[in-house]
Amino acid sequence: MRNAATRWLCAGSLIALPTTAWAADDPAPPAAAAPAAATVTPVSAPTPAPIPAATPAPAATPSVEQQLADLAARIAAQQAQIDAQQKQIAAYREEITALRTETAADLAAARGAGVGAGAQAGPPATQTVPAPQTTVGDAQAAKPDIAEKTQAVPQGQGVLTPAGKTTVQSSLTYIRSANNRLVFAGIELVPGLQIGSIQASTADRNTTVDALTIWHGFTDRLEAELMIPAMIRTDSIHLTQVREGTVTEGYDLHRSAIGDIEGALRWQLNAPVNPEAPIFIAGLRVKSDTGVSPFSISYDEFGIAHGLATGSGFWGIQPGITMLLPTDPAVIYGGISYLYQFPRNINRTVNDILIGHVHPGGAISANIGFGFAINPRFSFSLGYSHTYILPTRTELNGSFQDSSTLQVGTLDLGMSYRVNPRQSVTLAFQFGVTQDAPGVAMTLRLPFTF
Repeated sequence: MRNAATRWLCAGSLIALPTTAWAADDPAPPAAAAPAAATVTPVSAPTPAPIPAATPAPAATPSVEQQLADLAARIAAQQAQIDAQQKQIAAYREEITALRTETAADLAAARGAGVGAGAQAGPPATQTVPAPQTTVGDAQAAKPDIAEKTQAVPQGQGVLTPAGKTTVQSSLTYIRSANNRLVFAGIELVPGLQIGSIQASTADRNTTVDALTIWHGFTDRLEAELMIPAMIRTDSIHLTQVREGTVTEGYDLHRSAIGDIEGALRWQLNAPVNPEAPIFIAGLRVKSDTGVSPFSISYDEFGIAHGLATGSGFWGIQPGITMLLPTDPAVIYGGISYLYQFPRNINRTVNDILIGHVHPGGAISANIGFGFAINPRFSFSLGYSHTYILPTRTELNGSFQDSSTLQVGTLDLGMSYRVNPRQSVTLAFQFGVTQDAPGVAMTLRLPFTF
């Protein structure tokens, strides 16, 4: 009995414990003892719970591997993009080199009509950018080429005529000069006391030259020139001679005749690849004696000419070299030349003086300036020209006499307007800055290219 009582007491205790626990969590009591037994089973099962919690650790390893694989794929894609960009850059560089080569070739061939988009100044790399949708005309408007910049420079200083092209130019030049000279032929015993004659002369000279000039480009680096001038001269001379009295004479002279016909060849020495490198052009000009010679006109007893000459009376040859230096947005030009005139025997008597051999003095000429294009239609130039004329050696009655040297310096100003790709209008001015230079010269040029 005692043992039986103990067993029942233990059983009651087991039943009471779950009942109390349910009472603490939920006011509703358990319905039966069977659920209580089911409750006891989860209480004893917590020990295996940590085993599922450790399972995520092996799952993390595949995730890292997947990330590394994704990263490797991205790197490979970026490397492919870099390789494609490098190939594109290489293609751009080849295109830039081709454009620069084309520019250098076109600069040598340009005159008047222009050379197109390939000769535009500035970096050619901008032409490879597809974003700006512009035409060739728009590109030329933005960057005038070297031919457009040199339209207003002095004649013979610009670029060559393109191969197969011919330029015909009609020009009209007006030259105005005035000289006032006082010459004393005798001796001066003391200041203010002179024995001899005094001659004062005033000369107003007006010269109009109507010239037809033709250029033809045989190649991109060789052109030929032919110039045929027709001259109209009008001189008004007033002479005062003081010799045992005062004698005043006046002369109004007029002459219309052809001038000295000239021909020239110009050869471009180099073909630079760099569009900003200097271009050198060698030239050879030949001058004839087709004009009226000064030795074929009449003179009075005082040695005053009663006629006007339209030529020098000598054949001449003039080698020279010019330079063009493109420097955006202008072009600097410069040149030097030497005129040699072949001597000849005049064999003529003027006022009891026999004129024998005459050796004309050579002429050294140099100029420098720049041309600037505001747009593809309008350009202007500014420069300076100077000519140093050496003494002329003349045989008079068997003895040689030398004349004095001459210094002819002029300030050059020009402007040009392109009417269309084939025709332009150029107006040039020359202002004398030395005593031996003409006062002013104005030239209107109308070139037409076909």
